[in-house]
Amino acid sequence: MNDDFHCNMSRRAFLAAVAGAAASASMRAARASAVDERQIKIAPGEARLNGANGPSTAVWTYNCTVPGPALRLRQGQPVRIVVENGLDEDTTVHWHGIRLPNAMDGVPGLTQRPIKPGESFVYEFTPPDAGTFWYHPHADSLVQIGRGLAGPLIVEEAEPVAFDRDLLWLLQDWRLTKDGQVAGGFGSMMDASMSGRVGNLVTVNGQAQPDQAVRAGERVRLRLANASVARLMALRFEGHRPVVVAVDGQPCVPHEPENGRVVLAPAMRVDIVLDMQGDPGSRHATIDDFYDGLAYTLVNLAYDKASPLRAHRLDAPVGLPRNPLSAPDLAKAVRQEIALQGGMMGGGKLAGVGGMMGMGMPGMNGGAAWAINGMSMTGDGHAGMAPQFTLERGTTCRLTMRNETAWWHPMHVHGFSLSVLTRNGSPVPHRQWQDTVLLAPKDTVECAFVADNPGDWMLHCHVADHQMAGLMTVFRVT
Repeated sequence: MNDDFHCNMSRRAFLAAVAGAAASASMRAARASAVDERQIKIAPGEARLNGANGPSTAVWTYNCTVPGPALRLRQGQPVRIVVENGLDEDTTVHWHGIRLPNAMDGVPGLTQRPIKPGESFVYEFTPPDAGTFWYHPHADSLVQIGRGLAGPLIVEEAEPVAFDRDLLWLLQDWRLTKDGQVAGGFGSMMDASMSGRVGNLVTVNGQAQPDQAVRAGERVRLRLANASVARLMALRFEGHRPVVVAVDGQPCVPHEPENGRVVLAPAMRVDIVLDMQGDPGSRHATIDDFYDGLAYTLVNLAYDKASPLRAHRLDAPVGLPRNPLSAPDLAKAVRQEIALQGGMMGGGKLAGVGGMMGMGMPGMNGGAAWAINGMSMTGDGHAGMAPQFTLERGTTCRLTMRNETAWWHPMHVHGFSLSVLTRNGSPVPHRQWQDTVLLAPKDTVECAFVADNPGDWMLHCHVADHQMAGLMTVFRVT
């Protein structure tokens, strides 16, 4: 994480926080089966995203760091997280990808009252699934994520998994001015109706173009999480052959990614296994080349000069233990379909959208630029959002998502993981479960899930501009 930050904290408060953290850690060790208690404060701070010699950037932080602290929880162990809001505006925390009670989901108005400035909220849940997740605001999310609010959340397997090292790269995309400050202009018409707020600097764990120290012969579990507001990424590991072992926290059949590129849309996570077969002292670029003609080096894998950890590549299997997901009964499934509509099309014209509702958040001059089944819900969530469809608890839902637009959309479902069945009529291999499904322009994807978690749940595009400008809906499980 980026430790070069400034936060308004007195020495006394800092020492108290350190003592409290030590005491909390000691208590967690002594009571491993008890509630895991954590504290997070959201507040303005500063970070040097371009290293110690770069400019200091005013950001918003979790516990004074960008990204926020890595929360490592245990599968099946209850957690209690007290979140204090030190901003001058409302916020919440959404525990992205965690299958938790509806009241803990962090959607303002829909599942909880927003956390007012100076107030706190207590989140309590028991993570049922091991894997790679993350946390972020779901209030004014375009601005708050765009100013740095994002943090990794790792749920460790109940039984240890054998790797030489477990690494995490949390990826953030920043739109900065020439003097290194976060640019204004959030929610512009162009961003809202096209590809979203793509920035001009990408950081890994709060640093631009860092080196990742590795050792020849080791086997690494690398957790990748895209916490950008809009940037899609396709990572190519020069001289290495990544093996995908989990998507969005859910284990899959281990496989090499198509064309060797790991594609990560905003909010997606992918766990890969890398066998470090480079020569001691060598360097290998990890390149993001999703956008044609705009490839850049994200990270350099920097081998130390030590002799290899082992002479030959490990023969041990790399698969991860499956999580306790309910298996869909496709023979008895209820079918639902959503169509993604709107956005800027050819000729610079906005495609027509249907009925509009919402709270006048950023979009086309404060209105909507997108719709789902002809209806636009703008903003981050609010009370009284009518559900797109309702499911009885225990029902299997076969959900078709049809992208009728000219743009990419990572569609995120709250409270569930989706078994991805087909894409454009072809079966999706590797038994993948996802909470964020990427739809290319004109794609049609079929998914299935068991409606075993009651409540009103969000379903929205995780390009924040698209969500805020109408590409959002709600479904209900009774």
